[in-house]
Amino acid sequence: MTSDGLRLATYDFGDQDAPAAVALHGFASSALLNWQQTGWTRDLTRAGFRVIAYDQRGHGASDKPEDPSRYSMEQLVTDLLAVLDGYLLDEVALVGYSLGARVAWHASVDLPTRVGSAVLGGIPGGDPLTRFRLEEARRFIADGTPVDDRLTHTYLSMAAGLPGNDLTALVALVEGMRGGRQPDPSDPPQQPLLFATGSDDPILDASRALAAAVPHGQFFEIPGRNHFTAPTSRPFRDRAVQFLAAAR
Repeated sequence: MTSDGLRLATYDFGDQDAPAAVALHGFASSALLNWQQTGWTRDLTRAGFRVIAYDQRGHGASDKPEDPSRYSMEQLVTDLLAVLDGYLLDEVALVGYSLGARVAWHASVDLPTRVGSAVLGGIPGGDPLTRFRLEEARRFIADGTPVDDRLTHTYLSMAAGLPGNDLTALVALVEGMRGGRQPDPSDPPQQPLLFATGSDDPILDASRALAAAVPHGQFFEIPGRNHFTAPTSRPFRDRAVQFLAAAR
């Protein structure tokens, strides 16, 4: 249960006595889709980690409020803290992608004694939600009116194609988080962080610049992948597991 009374679906893989890695999925995805079906939980448990994954609010089997005020970066970090406390985890590694990577960045800053290291995949600088056209998205949900904006159309099509997604809740998340707290290069996490972004992802340079601002940051360019296909990359997985094992 979150601090504001929502239910979060959580998933536990591996030896309960092993060092824990907590996995944070991306926008319109889910814990199982982002991490289990792509081989991450298998490879991390083989490397000696216990993996805790969960569906962030508005996603998967977790509660999906349709009120934008229920979504903020502060709330998402507090949800992560509720999971850590619920599983009695003192210190963990974080593995996040896209939205999940942004949560991992802020959690690393806000919870320095709870986060030992982190992998941040597909994280840009700035606010990626400013270009999302809320009114076009709402008209599409209401009556199927075609979406002209390319970015909005791409995200809605991706979200609509995944079973269990609630488009109204996801658009509420966009509205609630837009203009909120963003990664600040002048106040970076101090833990070892691995940044990884696809070579075909338009945010590649911004992600690389963000990594350069972190005292113990490393950067890995995921070959031949864009923002949507990067999580399935074996080289990304291998590099992340290697990094987390060395930081353990």
